[in-house]
Amino acid sequence: MAEPSFNFLEFFAGAGMARLGLGSEWKCLLANDIDPIKAASYRANFAPAHELTLRDVGTVSADDISERADLAWASFPCQDLSLAGNGAGLKGGRSGTFWSFWRIISELRTQDREPSIIALENVYGTLTSNKGRDFSAIVGALVSEGYRVGALVIDAVHFVPQSRPRLFIVGVQAKVAFPESLRSSVPVNAWHSQAVIDAFESLPTGLKENWIWWKVPLPRSTRKSLSAIIEEYPSGVVWNSAEKTAQLLDMMSPLNASKVNDAVKSGRMQVGTIYRRTRLSPAGQKVQRAEVRFDGIAGCLRTPGGGSSRQTVLIIEGKSIRSRLLSPRAAARLMGLPERYKLPSNYNAAYHLAGDGVAVPVVRHLGRTLFKPLLAGSLMTAD
Repeated sequence: MAEPSFNFLEFFAGAGMARLGLGSEWKCLLANDIDPIKAASYRANFAPAHELTLRDVGTVSADDISERADLAWASFPCQDLSLAGNGAGLKGGRSGTFWSFWRIISELRTQDREPSIIALENVYGTLTSNKGRDFSAIVGALVSEGYRVGALVIDAVHFVPQSRPRLFIVGVQAKVAFPESLRSSVPVNAWHSQAVIDAFESLPTGLKENWIWWKVPLPRSTRKSLSAIIEEYPSGVVWNSAEKTAQLLDMMSPLNASKVNDAVKSGRMQVGTIYRRTRLSPAGQKVQRAEVRFDGIAGCLRTPGGGSSRQTVLIIEGKSIRSRLLSPRAAARLMGLPERYKLPSNYNAAYHLAGDGVAVPVVRHLGRTLFKPLLAGSLMTAD
């Protein structure tokens, strides 16, 4: 096997999904996380993984990093930035760990060892958290250390049958020369939603002057269908009883019940997914609803903080209607994890690993079409 051409740092590494996406051309100099279960999975899949340090990012320093990295990847915690979160933003105890990560980058710069590229991944709500002030603070931090910055919203649905839009903030050192083909003079429809444009418009002039509208191609590969990912005989879950399936159907609003009826009438096998959500009834009361989709795309995987955040599979064949929880392996497939990837044996741990990660093929696409060209100075071929 050839020696890796590039190296990187993987902060908030989780189970190593960014590493999987980057692939064998990239050498990991240091990986960091605080979750022992995820760390066990990381070591099981990247053994011996001596580069992984299981400790708070606040205790990591530049002295722990032996070489200059080409790329620093950080999927820092999203809880305080999420639209469903507590609104604490970068002042929160979880998402605020971004500043501990950034301290390390600042230390590396004082030693003239800062990474050429910074890649940050987080939820869509980062753009609007605290009325855009948190996004502006992140961009300002990168610019203050000599980076030019741009942001993209990439939905994993381009690569896997899962709706999972995520924000990717990519900064490159100003001294790095790169092909003009990677830069657009205007927002790119595929990657720059109105929320990204609004966030840019809200930036101070000094930050706008260091902004880049990143231009990367759409993937050419065809994603697998949802039905190809769902197993008939799964491990780790069992099919629900007829009574439990009936209870799920009874929790549906007329609109969602009509989707099921249409699927039955079609006479074809239909694979859908269900999330249970709290909604307001016409009388203004909170009720739990089962919401189903049959568009061939799974809902966004989430960490299992309770029964409502576990996704349910609904399979209809004629008048037969079956339901069960999404299996750990199917969740892994929805994140683009390879079949060889070793999952925790515990259901919640495996589901949490998937729901709290970054989609592997998204990282792979960024690596091939943006990171490598930035470093090599030539545009690579898209997927």
